[in-house]
Amino acid sequence: MLRVLSIRNVVLIDALDLEFQPGLNVLTGETGAGKSILLDALGFALGNRTRGDIVRSGADQGSVTAEFDLPPDHPAHSVLAELDLPDEPGEPLILRRVATADGRRSGYINDRRASAEALRQVADTLVEIHGQQDDRGLLDPKVHRSLLDAYAGHPDLTQSVQAAWAAMSKARSALSEARAAREEAARDEDFLRHAVAELDAFAPEPGEDAALDTARRRMQGAEKLRTVVERAAQAISGADGAEPLLGNALRWIEDVAAQSDPELAKPLTDAAEALNRSFAELAEADAGVQAALGLLEYDPLELERCEERLFALRALARKHSVTPDALPDLARDLSGRLARYEQGEDQIATLEADLAQVQARYTSAAEALSAARQEAATRLDAAMAAELGPLKMERAVFVTDISPADHGPSGTDAVTFTVSTNPGAPSGPINRIASGGELSRFLLALKVCLTTRAAGLTMIFDEIDRGVGGATADAVGRRLRALAGQGQVIVVTHSPQVAALGQHHWQIAKSSDGETTLTDVRPLDPLSRVDEIARMLSGDTLTDEARAAARSLIDR
Repeated sequence: MLRVLSIRNVVLIDALDLEFQPGLNVLTGETGAGKSILLDALGFALGNRTRGDIVRSGADQGSVTAEFDLPPDHPAHSVLAELDLPDEPGEPLILRRVATADGRRSGYINDRRASAEALRQVADTLVEIHGQQDDRGLLDPKVHRSLLDAYAGHPDLTQSVQAAWAAMSKARSALSEARAAREEAARDEDFLRHAVAELDAFAPEPGEDAALDTARRRMQGAEKLRTVVERAAQAISGADGAEPLLGNALRWIEDVAAQSDPELAKPLTDAAEALNRSFAELAEADAGVQAALGLLEYDPLELERCEERLFALRALARKHSVTPDALPDLARDLSGRLARYEQGEDQIATLEADLAQVQARYTSAAEALSAARQEAATRLDAAMAAELGPLKMERAVFVTDISPADHGPSGTDAVTFTVSTNPGAPSGPINRIASGGELSRFLLALKVCLTTRAAGLTMIFDEIDRGVGGATADAVGRRLRALAGQGQVIVVTHSPQVAALGQHHWQIAKSSDGETTLTDVRPLDPLSRVDEIARMLSGDTLTDEARAAARSLIDR
């Protein structure tokens, strides 16, 4: 139950502290006094989106604090636990939200920082605000199905249908893709078989183009290069090369050294040793040159075979509009496509079986949901009949019409709320059949039936009595008071009949000093309450007759 609402610097409100009570709380005031500001402020504290200029002009920031008393079994306790937010047993739950003039927003739950989404999750268990904008949803057949599902309370059934529909859509897509792929492959079957056979026979290898090109270039230049390298070999070990010449020099030096005295023999011996070392280096050089000559040997037939393979490889690549290096990947891709085509019938049969299975699952889930909706519709129709009587619409008939609809994620039903205002009169959508006053009463009855009857819930109605007066307004007020007997109801009203039935009454008024305009809310004592209801009956000029009529309404 909403116990305290504190507002600071919000739109036209400077500072306001309201202490609400159990039962029927009514808020009245002249048009434009600021009743909507009060509801907007509460909505802001509950995490709802609000106007951008919510901070009062001239203030740095505005804030709204809503304090709730909760019974031990209130569902808000579970939500707080899921959000890991503080929850002290027996202590009030405090929601607070702050807005700065530069547009920043911050929220708090029991003084712990909380997001707007967290505020909304908790607030959903605390307050139901039935504003004038909600009527559009109740009158729109597009949302009647979801309203009936919410009334029925079978989220497991709706989730099962949604999951089965998603699985069925996925299975349909997979089957469609497989069929399209097989049809495409069928058109290309001859090409695939020929291309795969050709590529398999050729067997291109990664990097083969570069390897063949290198080998070809080497063989093409081998003859010229070999001539030059052979000259080098002759210069090293040929008859007139370095090796024979050095050999002669070594013999001559050794002969002279053998015949010389030690002084002369010493440099000659050193020279001989150096020549011997040169022979070792020459041998290594000769080995390298001979190895190069071996590499430069080639068979003209091998060159021909290399060129044929290289040219064929490049021709095959041009044929398939790829580079030579991409041919191995192309071969694997085309082989895979051919294999999938050959296995396509089996794959399609498997996918068809999968689709049939999920279709059966969807049908079963949708039928279970339809049966539950039919049962819920019967309960809702009976509940509406019970609500319409006290609202002086005993002869009206409300029917939840369920008809077949295209299959979808919400099942196979179309749901429409229809009414007949008199026996024998045709039924139809509420907004087409009911008059203005009847529409208000139908909407009140619907809101009462569809609302969550959780312990500790605060229900707020914004001008639910518009378009009615006299005895009908009295009936609406009595229904609201009966509803308040189960908890707390707050009503914004222009009807003196409804206001007179309130157990707690506040007046909303706007004042101005010529420079600043402010909205204020004050609780009414018994005498002030008489004057306010008299004003609602007769206007700004209060007469004894109007006060007497107001007392009569209050005392009835």
